[in-house]
Amino acid sequence: QVQLVESGGGLVQPGGSLRLSCAASGSIFSINVMGWYRQAPGKERELVASVTSGGSTNYADSVKGRFTISRDNAKNTVYLQMNSLKPEDTAVYYCNYEGRYGLVKSSSWGQGTQVTVSS
Repeated sequence: QVQLVESGGGLVQPGGSLRLSCAASGSIFSINVMGWYRQAPGKERELVASVTSGGSTNYADSVKGRFTISRDNAKNTVYLQMNSLKPEDTAVYYCNYEGRYGLVKSSSWGQGTQVTVSS
């Protein structure tokens, strides 16, 4: 079992910045992907960005050039730096962990943190 604790959400004006953090603890497999998803009211949950244990990143087209995902493997923490925020970025942001050890797979979700972009 892997536990994820998110922090860093809040209210910000359009054009502003926020940094989300997600700390993982428990039985973390060395081969894993950690990512951020978001879900706005009335919409499906969507991938925002992900980063593998090897450092490869993937971004949704809507956030490319504005958001940066990074991780500190020593701290088992993943970050999402969000710049040039827009009202359409408003959503609950969830941290996700997907790990693999041989044929064994493990998956966890954080509790979510609200990001609101509004003037």
